[in-house]
Amino acid sequence: MDFENIITIALGAILVNNFIFAQFLGICPFMGVSKKVDTAAGMGMAVIFVMGVASICTWAVNRFLLEPLGLTYLQTLAYILVIASLVQFVEMFLQKAMPALYEALGVYLPLITTNCAVLGVALQNTQNGYGFIESVVYGVTGGMGFLLAIVLFASVRERMEFSECPKSFEGFPIALVAAGLIALSFMGFSGLKIF
Repeated sequence: MDFENIITIALGAILVNNFIFAQFLGICPFMGVSKKVDTAAGMGMAVIFVMGVASICTWAVNRFLLEPLGLTYLQTLAYILVIASLVQFVEMFLQKAMPALYEALGVYLPLITTNCAVLGVALQNTQNGYGFIESVVYGVTGGMGFLLAIVLFASVRERMEFSECPKSFEGFPIALVAAGLIALSFMGFSGLKIF
């Protein structure tokens, strides 16, 4: 493990292989919670926490339980159980500590459990053969990429409320067009050479 590899993983997760704009994972909360920047930021922070802790827990479950027992075929099931437990913890914490954010996130907070970006980071850590530090870096920076994507999109959607567009594009259709244009701009990072 070297510093260049960590930087490559981090920039790749945030910009080049962004879970939303490059891998198209986690679209449900991306479209559902991106109407206001503050709500989007809250969801992004929750996803960073869940992705980071899920990367730690799933690495440990895979390394110390599934691999030694020859149960690697149960990775997806085990990872979903770990992620569901973490989301329950986050949900209880937000309900007690930040009830306004808890209400604003609504149904999308429990949907982090089935957010394919969170499961995707755990599975990609295993498939890429990442060690502990690399898994944590990929999980946290993958969450940061999710936060960047959802906050950028929420700021665009807030401004679109005051813009005029053709009647057939009002609402969700213009949001999809905006998401596509932002995704195209992120494709510009695909040729990024870090070192």
